[in-house]
Amino acid sequence: MRRIIMSVAMVAAIAFTACKSEKKAENNATAETEQVQSDAGEMAMADVSFGVRGNCGMCKKTIETAALGVDGVDKATWDKDKKKIDVSFDDSKTDLDVIHAAIAASGYDTEKVNASEEAYKELPGCCQYDHAMEMNQSGEKKADDHGHDGEHTMH
Repeated sequence: MRRIIMSVAMVAAIAFTACKSEKKAENNATAETEQVQSDAGEMAMADVSFGVRGNCGMCKKTIETAALGVDGVDKATWDKDKKKIDVSFDDSKTDLDVIHAAIAASGYDTEKVNASEEAYKELPGCCQYDHAMEMNQSGEKKADDHGHDGEHTMH
């Protein structure tokens, strides 16, 4: 009989201790979530657009991955037709020059930083762009653009 009472007391003690620990862990998790939300609300986000040379879908993936690899960059979307990237970043963690440098290091020229020849040569053939290519285009046709998409005839 004494064994049964001791066993029940032991199980009850373990159960109370486990419940108390679980409650404490739950409270800690809630506090951490509130801290993360508080920190997110205090971030100084900057949205910028700038030109980046490139040709295709592979370029898009590489350019966006390079930008997103910079600590503090939240969003990066490169437009193949406009040769422009839209970037959203926490300017307390990074700045625009670091983002330009990261993209250039991946092999692509930006408005501020040109890629090294070595990085450019590492790009696949379809991604090796014309270094004279216009960047940060509005997407509107120019008056002298007759819709030939780069086709020129000699007279």
